[in-house]
Amino acid sequence: MRNLMLAFLVAAPLAACSDARSDTAGWEAENPVVALPEPPLGVADNVSWRKLEAQQGLKVTPEKVRLGRWLFFDPRLSKDGTVSCATCHRPENAFSEPLPTSKGIGGQVGTRKAPPIVNAAFPIEPVYFWDGRAKTLAEQAKGPIENPIEMGGTHVLCVKSVAAIAGYRKVFAQVYGDEEPTIDRIADAIAAFEATLFSGNSAWDRYQNEDDATIDPEVKLGAELFHGKAQCNQCHLGFNFTDSRFHNLGVGWDPAAKAYKDEGRRKVTGKAEDLAAFKTPTLRDVTRHAPYMHDGSIATLEEVVELYDRGGEPGAANLSPKIRPLDLTEDEKKAIVAFLEALSGDSDNKGVVPRSLPE
Repeated sequence: MRNLMLAFLVAAPLAACSDARSDTAGWEAENPVVALPEPPLGVADNVSWRKLEAQQGLKVTPEKVRLGRWLFFDPRLSKDGTVSCATCHRPENAFSEPLPTSKGIGGQVGTRKAPPIVNAAFPIEPVYFWDGRAKTLAEQAKGPIENPIEMGGTHVLCVKSVAAIAGYRKVFAQVYGDEEPTIDRIADAIAAFEATLFSGNSAWDRYQNEDDATIDPEVKLGAELFHGKAQCNQCHLGFNFTDSRFHNLGVGWDPAAKAYKDEGRRKVTGKAEDLAAFKTPTLRDVTRHAPYMHDGSIATLEEVVELYDRGGEPGAANLSPKIRPLDLTEDEKKAIVAFLEALSGDSDNKGVVPRSLPE
């Protein structure tokens, strides 16, 4: 009798747990709410969720991040159900992509490469896209949804698609208080997820923090050149190695036509001085961002350094006054590349992909 009672007492909690699990759909159980990630070394001192909320109106919570993570990876937000945010912002490429320019629905090819979005929530100045046309992460998240070449739909169509999924209605109610998935809420949740995409704890961060007392002498020389003779830190500055501003390197100049293929920042501001100026990208995890530049026209970091060494594209109009020939030696060029390689973080973010999506 005692053994029978013991068996009952053991089985009862298990049955209760089983019943609780049965109330949770598989897509929920496989993607539980988790604590916000700890910002890594080199980034942590610059992350303030309170400042982000004050600056961009973006409140980041674990529940909202889980919702945004699903939406970020869900192709059902696109017109034909084939393209998600992650199609162009790939975890294995530090949330950039390996293509020269992005591909959208129906295999359409754009004119720009998706920029990396690691550490994107904490810029020196909040501007997004290569041309800075968005002022917040949430505003940026809305853009591709209605771009005819990218996700190819409309905000109305996107909301309708999300609202048709019972699982999403349930989670929107948990996060926002009711089931309605407005476009502002969709963008807000995606932005909250994007705000947790960090890159740090690189070899250079560990050396700077004295966690690792040694580093290759070539990397040290590259850092000295980066901050000295080459003056890379005129634009690639701060913890994220970007000034969040716009500069013209002559990339995309057509010598025959004496014109640029892409007007860049000028299309946003209308100012002549912004012709073919593009936002300075982060150098965090830069080894995973190839090919480089807004049009993916430069294949390797070595070629990028060569571009800067010759002072941008010769004869190009409206070059930034910060661009000039550097007269670097071959060893100095190699050292700068070695320093850039030392900015790679210790994670490729593969674990961030959800195991399943709401149904």
